[in-house]
Amino acid sequence: MPDAPMPPKRIFLIRHAKPQVDRKGFFSAHQARAYVSAYDTAEVEEFVLQHEAIPYKHIRKVYCSTLVRSQQTARAIFGDGVELRIDATFREFERRVFGLPLVRLPIKLWLLGARLLWFLGFNNGGIETFKQARARARKAAEMLSEDAHQHKTTVLVAHGLLNHFIKRELVRMGWQQSIKGGTGFLAVDMLTFA
Repeated sequence: MPDAPMPPKRIFLIRHAKPQVDRKGFFSAHQARAYVSAYDTAEVEEFVLQHEAIPYKHIRKVYCSTLVRSQQTARAIFGDGVELRIDATFREFERRVFGLPLVRLPIKLWLLGARLLWFLGFNNGGIETFKQARARARKAAEMLSEDAHQHKTTVLVAHGLLNHFIKRELVRMGWQQSIKGGTGFLAVDMLTFA
């Protein structure tokens, strides 16, 4: 009788829950910088995540970033008994709000402008460049792939942009995206390797 096929290896990429920060109104450059700092230290809103693909009972460890929102989300999803593997490799790509005196904009525009300029290499003074960030995403993908090949199922609770670039690297390494969760808070992506 032939051996049953081995179940595929799985990597789950989960974006953190929504941070408790106020986005309403118009922000000066100074206020936008303060918002970024608040976002990076904020706790997350309460939530329930029940995703049919996640084998909750079998998850013993979860990778997450050094940022509070990642760790709190992982604990809320998987409970206090799970081991958190906190690693700066999984922190979100940095952003730096540029100075535009006397201008007040919605925070979304400040963040979009900061990110676009950073992608183009014009707004990376004192922070990681886009090239460096992509190299870090590649390293993160390699870490997760290695873990999944060893333990069959690997979970990362991290950040939207980082997860996007990790996904791209995993696909380059031969992983297949089985579940596309989108870009919102608590989005769940699953990649498999047969």
